[in-house]
Amino acid sequence: MDSRQHLPDSGEGTDDSRSGSNDFLLMTGQPGLLGLSDGSISTLAPLFAAALSTGSSRVALLVGLSAAIGAAISMAASEALSDDGKLTGRGNPWRRGLVTGTGTLLGGGLHSLPFLIPQFRVALTVAMVVVAVELVAIAWVRWRFFPGVSVGSSLLQVTVAGALVFAVGLILGSS
Repeated sequence: MDSRQHLPDSGEGTDDSRSGSNDFLLMTGQPGLLGLSDGSISTLAPLFAAALSTGSSRVALLVGLSAAIGAAISMAASEALSDDGKLTGRGNPWRRGLVTGTGTLLGGGLHSLPFLIPQFRVALTVAMVVVAVELVAIAWVRWRFFPGVSVGSSLLQVTVAGALVFAVGLILGSS
């Protein structure tokens, strides 16, 4: 049996509990997933480029955290300013911005934290494992909460996007 939570389209006649679930998905789930995906993927290139070009855990940590914080501020402002929620029904723009920014900070910050480990090779290995776990978790959330998304296609999409950005970091960091 499929354990996913299938949510109806907002245009269907639904009872209040399903409509509330749909509202939660639109106002919190989707902005949070957007932030988590953006933070996890967009910060890979600067983090790993800095790590490989310097061989320093400290520099990688600072670059990774600054990229995560900068991306979080940017994504929060972009989401908050994108629409007022009246036309799309996506709710309060500042709430969505806060959720998106928090997700972005979490996604970008998690794979930066292994660089608190002073031994560079250990930190680099742990960071790569964290990235893999993040990407699988994002794919699982997409599959679990968004109808019509298969686990295979979700894994493929998230992994390919992450691999491309990771490759950019590796190429630029090794040059």
